[in-house]
Amino acid sequence: MNKISLLKKFELFNEHWTPKIIGELNGQQVKIAKVKGEFVWHDHANEDELFMVIKGRLIIHLRDQTIELNEGELYIVPKGVEHKPEAPEECWILLFEPQHIAHTGEVISDLTKVSEDWI
Repeated sequence: MNKISLLKKFELFNEHWTPKIIGELNGQQVKIAKVKGEFVWHDHANEDELFMVIKGRLIIHLRDQTIELNEGELYIVPKGVEHKPEAPEECWILLFEPQHIAHTGEVISDLTKVSEDWI
């Protein structure tokens, strides 16, 4: 395993809402993504999902509240909780997710990714 520079990894792609895998540990994948605009309402029935903001601001809408994350902050969406991420401006995020998690849960949309690339 080599050290990973998050900033250099973020320089390797420009598309939004397309997570890239940068590592694995204990059945979890470490991913990064650039996001902008609104994602879709979805949940993950069996998996928690961690969002950490590296650059920018991320809003996570829940049905009963809204969580605003700034640089250096993180939030864990519990399994089964419906959520919709949103970034008014481009935001860079780090994700910890179990391997093989469905990108948009059971929801299928134009943003759904069946597979994710390693970078």
